[in-house]
Amino acid sequence: MKHPSGPQPSLPEVPRAYHGALDYLELERLGLNPEDILDFSVNSNPFGPSPTVQQVVAQVPLERYPDREVLTLRRALAAQLGLATEYIMVGNGAAELLWLITLAFLRANDTALIITPTFGEYARLVQLMRGQAIIWQTQPDEDFRIEPKQINEKLRQLTPKITFLCNPNNPTGTLLPLETIDEWSATSPNTLFVLDEAYLAFAPSARSAVTLKRDNLIIVRSMTKDYALAGLRLGYVVAHNQALIQALSNARPAWNVNALAQAAGVAALADEAHQQRTLTALQAAKLSFEQDLQLLGYAPVPSTTHFFLLPVEKPTTLRERLLQQGLLVRQCTSFGLPNFVRIATRQPDENELLLQALASFKRDQL
Repeated sequence: MKHPSGPQPSLPEVPRAYHGALDYLELERLGLNPEDILDFSVNSNPFGPSPTVQQVVAQVPLERYPDREVLTLRRALAAQLGLATEYIMVGNGAAELLWLITLAFLRANDTALIITPTFGEYARLVQLMRGQAIIWQTQPDEDFRIEPKQINEKLRQLTPKITFLCNPNNPTGTLLPLETIDEWSATSPNTLFVLDEAYLAFAPSARSAVTLKRDNLIIVRSMTKDYALAGLRLGYVVAHNQALIQALSNARPAWNVNALAQAAGVAALADEAHQQRTLTALQAAKLSFEQDLQLLGYAPVPSTTHFFLLPVEKPTTLRERLLQQGLLVRQCTSFGLPNFVRIATRQPDENELLLQALASFKRDQL
């Protein structure tokens, strides 16, 4: 007999999504110091935040409540994007914003279309709301390419309440043309398209859907990745339909963006030169990294971003061996890709350490 004060029925049935980044309990069990680990498992800017961010954050008065409406940061984002402030809402990272979107717009038994492999939180959030996740699977032997006409037909058949799109996609690094997203949203006006652009800055050829003005489009952006603010958690949504922004504002907790994150976001935006300089260096490092992997006999999957999938022998063994050497990669079993790891490019000297370890691993497999 279930206790009347127990959790809602869907909670015990929904497993936690697996993510990259350091697992501090695992490191403790292995006797490893987190400070000694080079983390190739997260897709953030490895050059770190602008130096001004640290200076500004140190001056934030901790005794004062943060601005509930995040006005200064929203105005800075509006100026950068060329939009009205009313079209923007800031959140405690993209993960919270995706939660709020699902909470605000998805009811029990509603359908959500998800193109996989992709970020695991989409399906998890649909399950938590007792919705039905409809999965469209791309294939490794096709480099995870998406066929727009097939998706358009699926949208026509299903009319899902929400379609989640990660662009560029995590973990594959594939990029949908902006024209495709525009066409889908135009021909499926009754579907809410949630476009996750967390990694857009890492794809030099990418264009943001912020320029599209569809009433059924919400764009999720992350400042934790390209601005290297993962420890503070910061992201925002853009929607030209103010009713969507209002619904999300009604669903959010009060003071959901702390004062440190707000100040850091404003400072990061003010130092655009740092971001451009580091992203340019990162792109060059990625091209060199891929070439060196190919020389070692590896075959990284083509990616528009600085992270990419790598097919490997014995990925579990590889991850464990690398971790013991202070190098962490993302095993991809949770993406449904048990024969792959995901690697995010870091600084050149750090990439060299991983290359040496991968060369040693390959020799041992021969």
